[in-house]
Amino acid sequence: MSVLVYVEEPGDLAEQALTFARGLDAQVHAFCTGEEPALSGVATVHVAEGEAFSSFAPDAIARALVELAARVLPSAILASGTPRGNEVLARVAAITDLPFAANCVAASGDVVTRVRWGGSLLEEAQLHGAPKLLTVQPHAVEAEAATGEPAPVERFTPELADEDLVVCVRERVGAATGGVSLAEAKVVVSCGRGAGSPEGFGIIEELAGLLGGAVGCSRAVTMAGWRPHTDQVGQTGTKIAPDIYIACGISGATQHMAGCKGAKAILAVNTDPEAPILSSADYAVIGDLHEVVPAISAELRKVRTG
Repeated sequence: MSVLVYVEEPGDLAEQALTFARGLDAQVHAFCTGEEPALSGVATVHVAEGEAFSSFAPDAIARALVELAARVLPSAILASGTPRGNEVLARVAAITDLPFAANCVAASGDVVTRVRWGGSLLEEAQLHGAPKLLTVQPHAVEAEAATGEPAPVERFTPELADEDLVVCVRERVGAATGGVSLAEAKVVVSCGRGAGSPEGFGIIEELAGLLGGAVGCSRAVTMAGWRPHTDQVGQTGTKIAPDIYIACGISGATQHMAGCKGAKAILAVNTDPEAPILSSADYAVIGDLHEVVPAISAELRKVRTG
């Protein structure tokens, strides 16, 4: 029995998906596009070749997965529960006419456990059909680095139709995080409408820079056009699991908390002592973020220079 894992890109989320796959007591095969990664703990790394895979083309990737599955004959096809991972597996489901379970945290036989309602409940469901199609909820499975030599690599050129190339990424716009990925950052400093304006994020960026972290925001901020969607933390944004999450002027709606529940510690800065986020925070400062955040930054600079 084997399991096929779509590795979107090397990193912690990929390791979480591979750890989940190894827990299914099956031989694990990895599928990648672009540069071949050095992966241990898998039987084979299968790399799709062709111009279509120089960018993100979800239909082409899904078609390649289906073609590879016909050779590997996996009992399940997995991916990380990222926007791209969910999109690719949804297209695999459309091609194969099989059901698809997103954001799973456990699987045993035909039964999967998955996150629902923004993380407020877990659902046990029976997933019919073969192979099983599912994605792994980000930061719900602790990644376990595999040991041993890197797995052998096998390259193949999938057969694609013209319609598989209609949707693809033409341009990438870098996130304004100073090179720190929001999903992988160890420190995230976020702000909501309490920033007051796009310029109000200047003090947030300063604090994030001093801590070597990334800047995040709430959905309300992206809806107002103050920050790009790539900065959004939440159910419909990026799911994070930093060592510390500093949430400034964010009320803490369920949708937002679904994105930051993986944080090891939460520091909330809010003028409202009844804000919902305080019930989840490890530390809280009741005060105006425009006064509190610069004060934190000033203390950090003082410690580093003194």
